[in-house]
Amino acid sequence: MTERTRHRRLRENGSVRKTDLDAVLAAGFVCHLGVVVDGSPMVVPTCYGATADTLYLHGSVASRSLRSPGAEVCVTVTHVDGLILARSVFEHGIAYRSAMVYGVPRVLDGEEKLEGLRVLTEQCAPGQWDYARRPSRKELAATTLLALDLDEASVKIADGPPDDGDGPDAELGLWAGNVPFRTVSGAPLPAPDLDSAVQLPAHIAALGSRSDVHGAGPGR
Repeated sequence: MTERTRHRRLRENGSVRKTDLDAVLAAGFVCHLGVVVDGSPMVVPTCYGATADTLYLHGSVASRSLRSPGAEVCVTVTHVDGLILARSVFEHGIAYRSAMVYGVPRVLDGEEKLEGLRVLTEQCAPGQWDYARRPSRKELAATTLLALDLDEASVKIADGPPDDGDGPDAELGLWAGNVPFRTVSGAPLPAPDLDSAVQLPAHIAALGSRSDVHGAGPGR
C-alpha cells in the first residue's frame, strides 16, 4: 500500500489481495499506458502480457510514449462486466474489475525481450508463439518491449445489485437490477489469400469458441 494506491473513494470496492490483481490482469490483454511526454499527459492503448511479478507492454520504437527512459508511468486495465441500473439515475453504476499499476518501466533487450514477447503473445492467443514464425532480428529491432514490476498496484471491483432498495425510491414501482455484459469470440475467419489446404489449428479453433461471462454477483 502506498499513497498512490490507497483506496480513498468507494473503499469497499478496493482490494489489496494479490490474487485479485492477478485475476484482473489475466482476464484481458489490452491496457492503457499513461505517461507524460514533453510536459503533456498522453494515454496510449496497447497490448500486454503478465506474469506473477511483471507486466510486459508492447510498442514501436517510434512511439513517443516509450522514449522517456526513467519516466514514471501509470498502466490501467479495465473490464466492464455490466450495468447496475437503479430506480434513480444517481444510483446507477457499472459492474467492473480494474487495476492500476505504477512504476518506472525497463526497456528490454536480448533473451529477456524475447521471453517478454512470448508472454505477451501467449496472453493474447494461447498456443500462437509455438505455432507462428518467431520475430526476426529486424522485427525485434523495430519493437519496444517494456517491463513494469507489479510492486505498486491498486485494484477495484464493483458488482452486485443497486443500493436503493431500502430507500424511498423503492416505492416508485420502477425496475431495478443488473444487465450483465458478455465477451464472446466469433468463429475464426481465414485470410482471403489463405491456401485452402491449410487447416485451422486447434488452438485457434479454441479461441473461436471462447466465451467469458461476467455477471453481477453478490455484494457490491
